[in-house]
Order: sequence, then C-alpha cells, then structure tokens
Amino acid sequence: MPIIKSAKKRVKVANKASVRNSKTKRSLKGAIKAFAKSLTGDKAKAVKALDKVQSELDKAGKKGVMHKNKVARKKAQAARAAKAAGTGRPASAKKAAPKAATPKKTVAKKAPAKKPAAKKAAPKKK
Repeated sequence: MPIIKSAKKRVKVANKASVRNSKTKRSLKGAIKAFAKSLTGDKAKAVKALDKVQSELDKAGKKGVMHKNKVARKKAQAARAAKAAGTGRPASAKKAAPKAATPKKTVAKKAPAKKPAAKKAAPKKK
C-alpha cells in the first residue's frame, strides 16, 4: 500500500481508468461480434452494425485505449468485410456530395502600411 499522498491518488486514478478502459474494450468487442454475426443476415442490420463498430473504434481511439493507427486499420478491415459480404452501404445511406458553393466576391485588401523601424540610441561612452 502506498504511503505518499500522490501515490495513493495515482492508485485511485489508475483504478478509475482501468474500469473505464475495460468498459470501452467490452463494448467494442460486443460491437465487433454483432457486426460479424450481422454480415450473414439483413443488409440494414449490417450497415447499422458497421456504424456501431466504427463509432466504438473512434471512442477507443479518443480515450487512448487503442492507438489511432490501429483504429484506422480496424475500421478499414470492417468496411472491407462489409463490402465483401455485399452489405456495403446502400446508395441512399452514403453522404450526399457537397453542394457547389457560389463563388464569393473577393475584396482586395490593402497591405498594411509599414511603420518606420525605431532607431536604437548609441551606447554612451565613458
């Protein structure tokens, strides 16, 4: 058992973090299992499961449970698996292309006038 006050606090903080991390890992594992199971079933459920997996992966990356590169790799693997199973996103579920923005009028800005550099006084000789 730690004696120093800061060490006692670190034990408490580490316990909280381990509980939070284990909850995140558990929900991620559940989402991955549900996604794998849904690949053989209904397409709509598979799309929802894919969204859930990607969301859980993002949460794990944000909380530091998984490295960001591993998160990116796992998300790509899940998307690839969904596409291979033929349950990729339907055309209506894809994000709409951004609308063509109307060109904004650009106003020419004047360059700020340069101030004359302040001259340093010469050091006095004794």
